[in-house]
Amino acid sequence: MRGRKPKPTAIRRLEGNPGKRGWNAAEPVPREGCPECPDHLSDEARREWNRVADAMHAMGVLTIIDRAALAAYCQAYGRWVEAEQKLQETPLLIRTPSGYVQQSPWMSVSNKQLELMGRYMTELGMTPASRSRVRALVDDAAMDEPVTPIKIVLISSDAEGHEIECPLHEPDPPSREDDQQRRITRSDAIYVKDTSD
Repeated sequence: MRGRKPKPTAIRRLEGNPGKRGWNAAEPVPREGCPECPDHLSDEARREWNRVADAMHAMGVLTIIDRAALAAYCQAYGRWVEAEQKLQETPLLIRTPSGYVQQSPWMSVSNKQLELMGRYMTELGMTPASRSRVRALVDDAAMDEPVTPIKIVLISSDAEGHEIECPLHEPDPPSREDDQQRRITRSDAIYVKDTSD
């Protein structure tokens, strides 16, 4: 599939769905929990898994289903570390048996693993820029906190200069008479009014 990657429905809901596209009601919701480190990872990859998995889970961006993506990132990290260690032990340029001078093959391995790591880091929200675009899972306990109801109103002046409040969202459309009585000539400001009393 070509084009932009689709945004998750949760992020589109937070943004207010500016594109007005339909919601994906059947979008799967992964089971929460921190995945276990796979057995096939190298020692260096396992160290990276142990370094990032708990922190990512605590941030709410890692679930059980993300195990393969995190494992792929950690494996790329492990190979990158190995390639960098080999580059320190060998020259950056080598002479082939036919006499040509070329870049060390470890440089290509290192660069490829860095590229793969960058992709996975973006998908998993592991860079500052990508974290701003990833929606973290919210703790259910935090959702139980009481919410203060508010009413958003537009404070304006009528034709005689009297200050009036106009709700921005009305349950029913105003009648023609109401509309004429509330005719706005100048908007002053929008205020958030606490209606918890």
